[in-house]
Amino acid sequence: MPPFVEAMRPHQWVKNLLVLVPLLFTPKALELSAWGEALLAFASFCFAASTIYLLNDIKDKEEDARHPKKKKRPIASGRLSVGSAWLTFLGTLAACGLLAWQVPTQVAWRPFLLWPASYLVLNVAYSFLLKRLVVIDCMCIALGFQLRVQAGAAAIQVDASRWLLLCTFFFALFLAFCKRYEELSKQGEASGQTRATMSDYTATFLNMLIGPLAALSILTYALYTVSPDTVARHGTDRLMYTVPIVTYGVFRYLFLVYRKSEGGDPARLLFRDVPLIVSGLCYGLAVLALLRWLPTGG
Repeated sequence: MPPFVEAMRPHQWVKNLLVLVPLLFTPKALELSAWGEALLAFASFCFAASTIYLLNDIKDKEEDARHPKKKKRPIASGRLSVGSAWLTFLGTLAACGLLAWQVPTQVAWRPFLLWPASYLVLNVAYSFLLKRLVVIDCMCIALGFQLRVQAGAAAIQVDASRWLLLCTFFFALFLAFCKRYEELSKQGEASGQTRATMSDYTATFLNMLIGPLAALSILTYALYTVSPDTVARHGTDRLMYTVPIVTYGVFRYLFLVYRKSEGGDPARLLFRDVPLIVSGLCYGLAVLALLRWLPTGG
């Protein structure tokens, strides 16, 4: 993989699949034009994410060079020069804007471009200031995930379910604190502090946050499946039968964090852990079967 592509971290683009979530839970899932709009939005957020990764790696080049793992990144290792990194940064930023501008909108004064722009502003603020504030650092990550879902709904001109937005926020916050827990548990292996806030986190404090957030993630998803809006939209409450799959996925992730000391990179873990992969496939097939393939009783 060329260094400039590696610096864009394409494996992290899996997080932007959240942009497609609103489409999967609407009747528009069968419309080809809606998929085109959603995929444009997805691609726009992929380049927005790469823009932020490049900015972070340029800014933190010296610090990353002293880190046992991050020193292998293209910019920190010198495989990609800072000048080339800036050119790649400008390219990803331009691609993000051009793709976002192609997403149609029914609101003239609120183009879709505002969504990836908001994501970029949030992450620039995170990179230069907010990542140094305990708890706020993880909340910024969760808000970034929530913006993806809202952007996906805006791309296909539907209203995002409030329960779905809450579920996304709590689950993303759960993942963020799990990542801090993994970093804290492996801190002894690193020569130095991995984050500015890590001295403020303790295992006990993180345990107090992770457990309730896991429960809130499952609860808000369960409430989404049986909410009147969801039932009215799909004409059925069958989505409630996917709750056990989601519950297993959350518990499996907790197992990996606490028993396998994993969870530092959720994007890689989702493609590496076979039970998580299988549960994800089962969930997708269950949603399709319950909402699309099986007839709905009148």
